[in-house]
Amino acid sequence: MSNIKDKNNRKLKRRSKIRSKIKGTGKCPRLSVFKSNTRVFIQLIDDLKGLTVVSAGMNDLKKDDKKTKVEQAFELGKVVAKKAIDKKITKIVFDRGGNKYHGRVKAVADGAREIGLKF
Repeated sequence: MSNIKDKNNRKLKRRSKIRSKIKGTGKCPRLSVFKSNTRVFIQLIDDLKGLTVVSAGMNDLKKDDKKTKVEQAFELGKVVAKKAIDKKITKIVFDRGGNKYHGRVKAVADGAREIGLKF
């Protein structure tokens, strides 16, 4: 049981270190990634106003049982990038939310970059 508590504490420390250095503005919002075991949720956040500019989750994708979680996260990154470009946002700051930069988190970033967002 203590291993789970230690793992959660390490993740909270990483998250607080990341968020202390990153701030989203109106012109350059923060792309926040929340990852659970089954789903991924993404938000573009303006920290100065405290508003969510754009958001998307796995519910925004078409159901396709043949795609893996990583492929679905890649498509979700594309969806968020399209919504952001429609609102004339091209530059963002990436917040991985205390997660390691691989797997679904990396796929979200790659999908957003493919459409045209700059980190």
